Amino acid sequence: HIHPAIRDKVARHEEAIVSEVRAAIAKHAIVVVGMGANPYPKKARKALDKAGQPYHYLSYGNYFSQWRQRNALKMWTGWPTLPMIFVKGQLVGGADDLAKLIASGELKTLLA
Repeated sequence: HIHPAIRDKVARHEEAIVSEVRAAIAKHAIVVVGMGANPYPKKARKALDKAGQPYHYLSYGNYFSQWRQRNALKMWTGWPTLPMIFVKGQLVGGADDLAKLIASGELKTLLA
């Protein structure tokens, strides 16, 4: 529950980064949102490379920078960690979730 006086402020919080991610999701079948120095976005990208699946990668800072922007993405999606992986516009989770989708064959189903 958000008080009406601040709803617009919450909705527009770091809206540029959210708009950038939304645009990428609209344009690409798979989008990986990550950050530098975090091994999990790299793990996700390697899994997609190994599976032969093209993807679009967006990187936002590292542990020392752009945390406010990344926090806005976490608030927008409700997903607490990076990477955030989107398939056909749907958030499917992080690197471990992606690995399960690849192993089960469900990723190909989602992309069909």
